[in-house]
Amino acid sequence: MSRCCDVLRLYLVTDRELAGGRPLAEVVERAVRGGATAVQLREKALGAGRFLAEVAELKRSLAGTGVPLFVNDRVDVALAAGADGVHVGQDDLPAAEARRLVGPGVLLGVSVATPEEARRALADGADYVSVSPVFLTPTKPDAEVAVGLEGVARIRKALPDAAVLAIGGIDARNARAVVAAGADGVAVVSAIMSSPDPQAAAAAIRDEVEAGLELRRSP
Repeated sequence: MSRCCDVLRLYLVTDRELAGGRPLAEVVERAVRGGATAVQLREKALGAGRFLAEVAELKRSLAGTGVPLFVNDRVDVALAAGADGVHVGQDDLPAAEARRLVGPGVLLGVSVATPEEARRALADGADYVSVSPVFLTPTKPDAEVAVGLEGVARIRKALPDAAVLAIGGIDARNARAVVAAGADGVAVVSAIMSSPDPQAAAAAIRDEVEAGLELRRSP
């Protein structure tokens, strides 16, 4: 079993626009108080300098919490900032190259949609795979097909010992079913980032994740 399953329970992915003008650090801190176990900084529009400064700010906010900070896509920024992890998609830097660059001490996640992509990602050094998208969502407008609960279950069946995260349209209404289908945890964007109470939103989703894990443990 991967070393990072526990930190995947509730994986917050940031979105500056959805924060509604609130500082990212404020939203993140409240989500962590509500039960978020990992944070990924996703900044598609920022240059390297500003991105690096954002990582440094979030690292300060998370210091002492035990919650790891991941950087989306930008391996160079992750290395420069000393982030705990990096996440890449199928169209980003190949997982094998990302692993070579970050070395063994940095957690590496890879977005996948099929068991074949998941196997390749793990063989190339990924610590976890992120099944994406489970449900269609406005935060991923380029996604054409949602894999659904069946897609999560297929990857779990094919890779029973892998660390599996799920993302895409997940909130407190469906997180239990996603975890029961085979995910070790859920990645959430809008359900927390756009909530007027990120702490309560995170707590509600975390409760559903734990309920889903209990369903998986039941005989």
